[in-house]
Amino acid sequence: MFLLKSIPKVDKFIAKKEFKTLGSALVMSLTKELLSELRENILNGRVTTFSEDELVKELLQRYTELTKPSLQTLINATGIIVHTNLGRSLIDADAFDRVKELMTNYNNLEFNLESGKRGERYSLISKSVCSLLGCEDVLIVNNNASAVFLILNTFARKKEVVVSRGELVEIGGSFRVPDVMKQSGAKLVEVGTTNKTHLYDYEDAIGKKTSMLMKVHKSNYSIEGFSSDVEFGEIVKLACEKGLIDYYDMGSGHLFDLPYGLDEPSVLDFMKLNPSLLSFSGDKLLGSVQAGIIVGKKKYIDMLKKNQLLRMLRVDKLTLALLEESFKAILLGNKEQIPTARMLFRSTDELREDAMQVQQKLKKNIKTNIVDTKTLIGGGTTPNKTIPSVALVIESKNIKVKKLQKLFRQKSIIGRIEDDEFLLDFRTIQKTQLQQVVDAIDEITDV
Repeated sequence: MFLLKSIPKVDKFIAKKEFKTLGSALVMSLTKELLSELRENILNGRVTTFSEDELVKELLQRYTELTKPSLQTLINATGIIVHTNLGRSLIDADAFDRVKELMTNYNNLEFNLESGKRGERYSLISKSVCSLLGCEDVLIVNNNASAVFLILNTFARKKEVVVSRGELVEIGGSFRVPDVMKQSGAKLVEVGTTNKTHLYDYEDAIGKKTSMLMKVHKSNYSIEGFSSDVEFGEIVKLACEKGLIDYYDMGSGHLFDLPYGLDEPSVLDFMKLNPSLLSFSGDKLLGSVQAGIIVGKKKYIDMLKKNQLLRMLRVDKLTLALLEESFKAILLGNKEQIPTARMLFRSTDELREDAMQVQQKLKKNIKTNIVDTKTLIGGGTTPNKTIPSVALVIESKNIKVKKLQKLFRQKSIIGRIEDDEFLLDFRTIQKTQLQQVVDAIDEITDV
């Protein structure tokens, strides 16, 4: 009974000097919760003693945990450039600064400055995209999955879409092409086999209810050996002959030539085929923000804009502004302004210089080894294709590999384990982060 009487009053407890600079409403809520738990624990015999200082400390800890940002800055030392779990592509700091002024002021998002009347948000980015790709029009939605759904719902609801069996993919988050087609109202018509599909398979499947011939990028896997698929150009030609829509879900189309002999679908090349529709992601090889970019013939884009679902799938001013920065950088031949491209095109000599710089700054008793390695681009791009990289192996007799990985993770550095060694891959470590890496290695291995 004495302990229960010792529980402080809420109004007196929240008036303590330690809480003066904190949000009063949140302090009040946490206090009620904390004191209620204390009362219950006393009655259950789990608490036999406490002090107000301990309660203050506990509340401050809960307040900090609740108010600290959920998203935290990390150093990506995995070598995977488009790392889905780590936020995919980085945004260039200078581009973000240019967009900042737009975001902190009113702007012409849906206002036509020439006519003084309401404008269309999608037209803001169309000039740079159409100039770069040579397309008739463009539409931006919140991601490529949305693009796929909107296109199928608009043109193939209660109609048939012909797709190769070898392209009925499942990507991250259990996103399955057949399920998306079903949800959109389209009827899937599978053709060919898992490893081989021919043009005549598409032609034989065309019927009265056929609306679209669709091709899907395989994203995170590839079929090797006795296999073949149909080139998109052949699908475009067949669709045109039969009066159908051709559509390529490219997943991650690129807009500049890739290094290291990588073979990935090029949006620029496919636009020369005069396709009905293409869609691809903004935050993969384009190296921009999350978005689904739909390009193609204006008559089809206009029909997409009339679909009521677009209201739910559209993007905001920040996405449009940052996406335009990326397209302009490529249009002007300044791909080095895009962090994804910068990391992708860095030579192993440059990476080795960074690794040596870190190694030379370390305490002399720390054992490390610079090694040549290979890494993936990630994000469902260039499936099963690797690029060369350089890594620093952290050697420790006292700390096991998985423990090392955890210790670095606690320092906000995400590395990888390879051949039972923990390494930091410099393909994705930024130059501004090198000293932080040095400090972390010194602290973790100083045992």
